[in-house]
Amino acid sequence: MKIDLQKYCGKTIVIKYGGNAMINETLKRSVMEDIVLLSQAGIRTVLVHGGGPEISNMLSRIGKQTEFIGGLRYTDEETAEVAAMVLAGKVNKGLVSLIQQQGGKAVGLCGLDGGMLLTEKLQGEVDLGFVGEIREVDVSLIELALENGWIPVIATVGSDREGHTYNINADTAAAAIAGALAAEKLISMTDVRGLLMDKDRENSLIPRLGVGEVPQLIERGIISGGMIPKIQSCIDGIREGVGEASIIDGRIEHSVLLELLSDEGIGTRFCRE
Repeated sequence: MKIDLQKYCGKTIVIKYGGNAMINETLKRSVMEDIVLLSQAGIRTVLVHGGGPEISNMLSRIGKQTEFIGGLRYTDEETAEVAAMVLAGKVNKGLVSLIQQQGGKAVGLCGLDGGMLLTEKLQGEVDLGFVGEIREVDVSLIELALENGWIPVIATVGSDREGHTYNINADTAAAAIAGALAAEKLISMTDVRGLLMDKDRENSLIPRLGVGEVPQLIERGIISGGMIPKIQSCIDGIREGVGEASIIDGRIEHSVLLELLSDEGIGTRFCRE
C-alpha cells in the first residue's frame, strides 16, 4: 500500500485509545508506531485514553470491590482518587514512554491540567458518584504541545469549580476535545469491526453513516447496548466541529493507518450527511 498522508498534513486527528489494543502488547506497539508516523508526517496527533481494567486491578490490590451500575463504574471519592492516580500516572506515563521508545515526542496530560476539562457531576436516574460530565474544554495546553511538535497523551479525569476530581468516559472526553480542536477526524478504537447491520454477522459492516440516520437505527435496534454511547460520542464530536468520526477495530494491527490510508476506511465512518 502506498502511504499518502498529505491530505492530513497540518490537520488535527484525535484518537480515542481503548479496548484490546491497550492490553495486547503487539497491538499496543503497532498503535504507538502509527501515532509516531502520523506525527512525523506533520499531522497534529492527539491520543486520549481511558484505562478501566487498570483501575479495577488497583482497586482489587487495595481491597476495594469494583461496582458497576448499568455498565458504568460507581465512583465514590476514594475510587475517584484511585482512578486519577492510575489514569494520569501509571497508564498515561506508560503510553508516553512507549511513544518515545518508537522515536516520538510525547507529553502526558490529564483533564485537571490547566483546567482542561471543567466537569460537573453526571446527573441521571442512578447516582454514579464522582462520574463527571464535561461542561467546558480548554485546549490551550494541547495546542501549545502540538505547536511545539509534541504528541499530547491525555488521561480522562477532570474537576469541577470546587476542585473535586471526576472520572470521565473516554469516548465522551475524546469527542469533546476533538470538537474543541476542530479536528479533521476523530477515531475511536474498540473491539468490534464497527457498526454491524446484524451483530451476529461480521460481514454486515455499515461502512458509512450520516448523523441523521442514527436515530432510526436505534429505534430498529441495530444500534443498541454499548454501541449507543460510542456512536453518540462520534455524533457529538461532529456536531461540535469535527470533520468526520470513525469507529474502528483496534484488534487489527496498524488499524489507525489502515483507516486513514484507505478511501473506504476499515470501520464505520460518521459524517454530517
